[in-house]
Amino acid sequence: MNEYHVADRARRRRYAQVDVFTSRAGYGNPVAVVFDADDLDATAMQRFAHWTNLSETTFVLAPTRAGADFRLRIFTPRQELPFAGHPTVGTVHAVLDARADLAARESLVLECAAGLLPVRIEHGDARRIFVQAPAARFEPPSADLRERCEQALGAPLPVEPVPRLVDVGARWLVVACTDGAAVRALRPDLARIAGLTQAQRDVVGLCVFGREYGDADLAVRAFCPADGIPEDPVTGSANAAIAAFLREAGLLGAIGSRWRTSQGREIGRDGIVEVVVDAASGTIGIGGRCVGCIDGTVTL
Repeated sequence: MNEYHVADRARRRRYAQVDVFTSRAGYGNPVAVVFDADDLDATAMQRFAHWTNLSETTFVLAPTRAGADFRLRIFTPRQELPFAGHPTVGTVHAVLDARADLAARESLVLECAAGLLPVRIEHGDARRIFVQAPAARFEPPSADLRERCEQALGAPLPVEPVPRLVDVGARWLVVACTDGAAVRALRPDLARIAGLTQAQRDVVGLCVFGREYGDADLAVRAFCPADGIPEDPVTGSANAAIAAFLREAGLLGAIGSRWRTSQGREIGRDGIVEVVVDAASGTIGIGGRCVGCIDGTVTL
């Protein structure tokens, strides 16, 4: 099929861009949202996600499973993800703005490749959206993983807890740092991080956290150079993986069941992620505020 026939099939679709985990435009983490995407195939979606060059682009589709309010597919510039936190939260925000029938709802169910995920909406003085992350799965740590992480991050790491691979729909290498100041001071070797994550199956990137005592309880940074994202601004799935990591290591007692994470300050995005953990069941909710920045159309 030649390019003219492809152009004939293109049509205008509603398009939004949302800054997630912030109430200020230009902060947090942006996500691009394309509506009415049922007739787009994965190749077209991936091409558009590469063109936006944002950490994630989502596509809203009609649900295929009973009980879901809508379906979404999530793409980085290089691959599709079964789940990611900030794109999910941002997409729900865009859908609530676009659909009057859903705008006042306090709960939704969305369908993604990771399954059916409950969403809770707090309206109050400002809308806050929380998505339940998929149940975490862990891989046993390899003997040399802490040493390799130290080399990649260029900093010493505590002996315990050891770095772990945590799968919450997106697979992260999770690393504990001594404290928040150490996290913020990191000057990582991105080539080493890319090699380290590429050596693991389908790992999105490396996320590192440390305890803080101020406007947030944790400082977090997430590095995804193998996916074309040197440092992700504010990352929901990484924060879900960290929460699962803390619970698995028996460290929730020191921080509690609900906390605030600061992420993105080092690259000028300064976002806040709110994390809620059910210590008994292990259910993890990731959420926060959003601000719409673009509401228009795109031709695809």
